Amino acid sequence: QVQLVESGGGLVQPGGSLRLSCAASGFTFNNYAMRWYRQAPGQERDLVATITSAGGSTNYADSVKGRFTISRDNAKNTVYLQMNMLKPEDTAVYYCHANLKWVDYWGQGTQVTVSS
Repeated sequence: QVQLVESGGGLVQPGGSLRLSCAASGFTFNNYAMRWYRQAPGQERDLVATITSAGGSTNYADSVKGRFTISRDNAKNTVYLQMNMLKPEDTAVYYCHANLKWVDYWGQGTQVTVSS
């Protein structure tokens, strides 16, 4: 079955960095685009970043452009989100996502808290 397992969240001070990882299994990883979303308390889940199947193209929400980088290692079936210059407003649960033949799959989420 399809599994997406995120890791790498935690507590970080403003201006700090974290790298999230999402290990995928149960499908042909290198055939599909991958996405990171985030959801802050009381708010909707928002798209943060997208990477195409081969990693040749990426897109970002305006709020994270220039600070976050999405990447993937198809040999390891893993997608990453490098987050730099973190701000308190980046605090959220971050989710890995794949849409496989019109079915959405989500990981369990990893908490990122940016606070001094």
